[in-house]
Amino acid sequence: MKFAIGLVVGLGLAIASAPAFAGAGDPAAGETVFKKCAVCHSIGEGAKNKIGPILNGLEGRHSGSVEGYSYTDANKNSGITWDEANFKKYIENPKADIPGTKMIFAGLPNEKDRDDVWAYITQFKADGTKK
Repeated sequence: MKFAIGLVVGLGLAIASAPAFAGAGDPAAGETVFKKCAVCHSIGEGAKNKIGPILNGLEGRHSGSVEGYSYTDANKNSGITWDEANFKKYIENPKADIPGTKMIFAGLPNEKDRDDVWAYITQFKADGTKK
């Protein structure tokens, strides 16, 4: 009986002391993954639209709304507000998620890569500075 109680208490302490970000993305790893995106997108201070729009302040932004970027009607009319779930679904297979998008990137099939790149991107406020 004492062993069982000790086991339960030990497991509870192990769970309680686990990092709060367990399962969340790693921004440093996401910076590496973002190199695949940087061909078309920029982020950070001084970011400019390229083949794709800047990604500063992506979280909470409506799809198709970056000023000065020419979006397809599919993106403008998608009704998407970028949050973690929408972004990860989209970036897994962009053309399947928004048919008619001009994004040619095939996507990130690896869940950890999607977690990490989201963690990296969401560090940046709309002005390109880090939160």
